[in-house]
Amino acid sequence: MKTKHMLRTTLAGIAAVMALTFGMAQNAAAHCDTLDGPVVQDAHKALEAKDITPVLKWVKAKDEKAVKAAFSKALAAKGANAETAHHQFFATLVKIHRAGEGAPFTGLKPAGAVEPAVAEADKALASGSADALVKLVTDDVTAGIKHRYERAAAAYKHKDESVAQGREFVEAYVEYTHYVEKLHMDATGKAAHGEHKEAGKQHGGHAGHGAEKH
Repeated sequence: MKTKHMLRTTLAGIAAVMALTFGMAQNAAAHCDTLDGPVVQDAHKALEAKDITPVLKWVKAKDEKAVKAAFSKALAAKGANAETAHHQFFATLVKIHRAGEGAPFTGLKPAGAVEPAVAEADKALASGSADALVKLVTDDVTAGIKHRYERAAAAYKHKDESVAQGREFVEAYVEYTHYVEKLHMDATGKAAHGEHKEAGKQHGGHAGHGAEKH
């Protein structure tokens, strides 16, 4: 029995991290526009070493010329102009990186603007262990499912007593099932069915209502 429980816990952790990883792949560009993000961190290393190599992996080959030009200007700047030139280099690099990923650039974000899960994902790579990351994501996923399940289960008991109570159940049910579906789809890398996407649009207000309560 204990072994089965451990297996379920492990699988839940793996699924949670897979969901996080899939979500991070979709939002990686947003993470990379922060001053403490990996792109700017590598830019600092490049300036300190006077070697552009560390940042070239973040851009496509066709964009290297523009990045090298911005890098040269940053290195050449002296005195009070150096900080401004460095910032311009960071902005140029991130803008080009985001363009290569098909994402817009709205300016560099301050340090600390990264979501906790993404910050923990970076720590996992640096430390060589994903244990803390698995726990963070698994705890949040577990809480999210339980919260929505309990709301839907409570409404289910009274769904046929009146139209108002029936609608309350539908609202809770839609939020509950869409939340679980998205988690599972993200974990397995599958796209949601078209009809479910359409239903999500129709019931978007319901999901938002529940999310605010959570």
